[in-house]
Amino acid sequence: MLWHLEIRTAPNHPDSTGRRLAQEAVESGLPGPWRATAGRGFLVEGNLSATDLEEAARRVLVDPVVEAFHVRPCPSVEDDAGTVVHVTPKPGVTDPEGESALGLLRDLGYAVDGARSIRTYRIEGPADQLPRLIQRVLANDAVEQVFRGSLRIDRLGEGQAYNFELITVPIRAMDDAALVRTSKDGQLSLSLAEMRTIQGHFAELGRDPTDAELETLAQTWSEHCSHKTLKGRIEFEGRTIQNLLKETIFAATQKLSLDWLVSVFSDNAGVVRFDDEYDVCFKVETHNHPSAIDPYGGANTGIGGVIRDALGTGLGAKPICNTDVFCVAAPDLPPDQVPAGVLHPKRVLKGIVAGVRDYGNRMGIPTVNGALAVDPGYLANPLVFCGTVGVLPRGKAFKSVEAGDRIVAIGGRTGRDGIHGATFSSVELTSQSESISGGSVQIGNAITEKMVLDVIVQARDRALFRSVTDCGAGGFSSAVGEMGAELGAVVDLENAPLKYQGLSYTEIWISEAQERMVLAVPPESWPELRDLCALEGVEATDLGEFVATGRLTLRYHDKVVGDLSMDFLHEGRPLVVRSASFTPPPERPIELPESQDFTADLLAILGHWDVCSKEWIVRQYDHEVQARTVVKPLVGVREDGPGDASVILPVAGSNRGLVISCGINPRYGKIDPYAMAACVIDEAIRNCVAVGADPRRIALLDNFCWGNTERPETLGSLVLAAQACHDLAMAYKTPFISGKDSLYNEYTHDGKSLAIPPTLLISAIGQTPDASRCVTMDFKRAGNLVVVVGSTRREFGGSLWSEVRGVEGGAAPAVDPALGSALFQALFTAIQRGLVRSCHDLSEGGLAVALAEMAFAGGVGAEVSLRDVPCDDDAAVDAALLFSESPSRFLLEIEPDCYGALADLFGGLPLGRLGETRDGADGEPARLTITGLDGSPVVDSTLSALEEAWRRPLRW
Repeated sequence: MLWHLEIRTAPNHPDSTGRRLAQEAVESGLPGPWRATAGRGFLVEGNLSATDLEEAARRVLVDPVVEAFHVRPCPSVEDDAGTVVHVTPKPGVTDPEGESALGLLRDLGYAVDGARSIRTYRIEGPADQLPRLIQRVLANDAVEQVFRGSLRIDRLGEGQAYNFELITVPIRAMDDAALVRTSKDGQLSLSLAEMRTIQGHFAELGRDPTDAELETLAQTWSEHCSHKTLKGRIEFEGRTIQNLLKETIFAATQKLSLDWLVSVFSDNAGVVRFDDEYDVCFKVETHNHPSAIDPYGGANTGIGGVIRDALGTGLGAKPICNTDVFCVAAPDLPPDQVPAGVLHPKRVLKGIVAGVRDYGNRMGIPTVNGALAVDPGYLANPLVFCGTVGVLPRGKAFKSVEAGDRIVAIGGRTGRDGIHGATFSSVELTSQSESISGGSVQIGNAITEKMVLDVIVQARDRALFRSVTDCGAGGFSSAVGEMGAELGAVVDLENAPLKYQGLSYTEIWISEAQERMVLAVPPESWPELRDLCALEGVEATDLGEFVATGRLTLRYHDKVVGDLSMDFLHEGRPLVVRSASFTPPPERPIELPESQDFTADLLAILGHWDVCSKEWIVRQYDHEVQARTVVKPLVGVREDGPGDASVILPVAGSNRGLVISCGINPRYGKIDPYAMAACVIDEAIRNCVAVGADPRRIALLDNFCWGNTERPETLGSLVLAAQACHDLAMAYKTPFISGKDSLYNEYTHDGKSLAIPPTLLISAIGQTPDASRCVTMDFKRAGNLVVVVGSTRREFGGSLWSEVRGVEGGAAPAVDPALGSALFQALFTAIQRGLVRSCHDLSEGGLAVALAEMAFAGGVGAEVSLRDVPCDDDAAVDAALLFSESPSRFLLEIEPDCYGALADLFGGLPLGRLGETRDGADGEPARLTITGLDGSPVVDSTLSALEEAWRRPLRW
């Protein structure tokens, strides 16, 4: 029997969800008026009566204070079929709410076979707009099914028994056209050269591949897993680059050869020394394509996946904090400008924020750092970066696999969600991606992952396994294939626990269903590990054995369904050979205006999406859980100012801190990708230094997100950015320890392609010897001095001032790393000596924005002059001094009697005394007043007006 338990807001209680939906309908361009009521509930299948379910609802499923409920059988008939909409996950899609309800009901003794969550809406509005409302607001067709009116189902439909059939792909008889078609139709994302290589390999073996073998090669050889473009051969400007990663990013780290690096570019995350007892690791991943299809699910599993990266580093690091960075189109974009098959940017942003929020909060891991970048190029390809920092005991950073070790899977069960996720991430999106690739979107369950985390940490400390990795892209195929690369493995696929029946052996092998880890377990340790997992309520299964055969053998009920040479799997992919070129845009100098009142310009920049308050996002995250976060993402007198970096304490009882920051600026990438990469590296480092990090102990992570690198111009910009990473890492002595690329971020519709701007996220992890000496960016009190350090140049290419003024041209800011290094070291020393009360880096919007942010964050005004701003001669105009985005600059607040010591410390470096912090005079509100070179005011505003402009855009 199937029952529908509908749970609604109780009478006399506000239906906030219904009101929000009505508002979102209008925001999505659907003419109203709209009224909506919203309810949640469950479809429950089993041998129970309506009375049983009503009793269970009262006991555990319904809050009797604010909710009411109703139980009805399915199929059900609605009185007004045109206004009722039911939305439920599609069969096979992970449903954490349904799984939780199922577990609760079974624990209470009810005979329940299955449960699925469901949302029910009653809509009043234009009937002809209802289909668009469903598509734009109520449901996501990639992972959800919709019933209008009656619930016309009588069973949950969780699959039928699988009838085994060994499938072979007749690749040896295919011509080139058939090879290309097979790759495309099967979502393999393999090039013709790769298909030919596979064809030749199996021709030598005298047989055709099974579907499992072909899928294994596709996952392992995918751009997502093998990074074949960055590791391939590139012809660029008359020279040959054999391996872009090795010759740039890897090379810099190797040349620096720093003794505090533990494990770099060889595991799921990079590992650095922290103190005598602990190491720390850091990894940042992208989850772009899935988030374009299902923002919530894509971001949810993006953060879940990178948490598992930390958990799978060495012998298991305990995650202690998360980061996130989002790139979207303007959330206020008119709905009629959104192409077919593309979700509105506001819906995307809300979904990805909620996805990260729910996973991190439910696991009890604080989200402490992030950013938001807005550009039209992200309309069809939003970027979602998720990072995790973990801590692990010294000596636990390395792992091994030995012949005879058992292949053990622990955690969540395997389903069809996430099939072809790796290969899907290696192609361009189209208007059909949602319908074709919906199965590539995984759905996470944070509670399951928290239980897995607890088991891994305990098992690590008991030495119950020799190696561990996560089931990320490619599922078991990648995890087992990588762990057994130097030996071999035999896998019995029928042993894998399934969410539901009906999965084929190939689906079991390549599914990216979430919350699963694979361990290499000595046979003698397996019973103890199994008992530990049972005690913690985590499913653990023996899938097979690592063997010294050099082959990957897949079996299904004793039938061999795959048999691949490990050497061919990992070394057989043909080398990618591409040409790259780059033509810089023509130089167009920007004419700066004469001295005038620039207050309106400052207000406009403060209201820009990239600068405005992100409090709406940050407040949704628990950034204080675990009680480690000592400098939080929001700082100031009301804890709402935009902090430069966060500081956490990884080790209880120690004041030594980790500093987490990032740098991103895609606007520069459109002009000069080398300058863009240099600037975001400088930004990530100076954000760390601004709060008190030691510039000699900062490590970097790179995340390249680019368009189709088969185009020479696109690849050329990537080459230049990678070269900048090498040069700046060497100059600043900041090694790269990990990274990730995401290519083919383009959307094709009606023969036209929309590519993202070249985007490089740099994440930084620094250390401070004493977190109690760290500073924040908010002004602390009136009467202190305001000091700027660093040199200002006339650099407006890609600047926010140019954007709000509507002017184009100019050069992107250029980094002077020799000057930057000296400034960073001097500032670190000044902070350690207690000379600095407040510090804020100068980035988007330049000096004017930094002054405004420090003032309203601290509730203290300032009166300053531009006359003593250190600058090049061509920058000696008010507009440049106010809004130039030259790098390596900071704004400081210091006590008046500290200026002499500070000046001595910065001797010979650019430093200027601008003015003083001030309270409002005679009871008047505090103001920010900036006078120009001729002594006349160029900015004059109350702090409240500045703050209002800054808060308005994301006051949702």
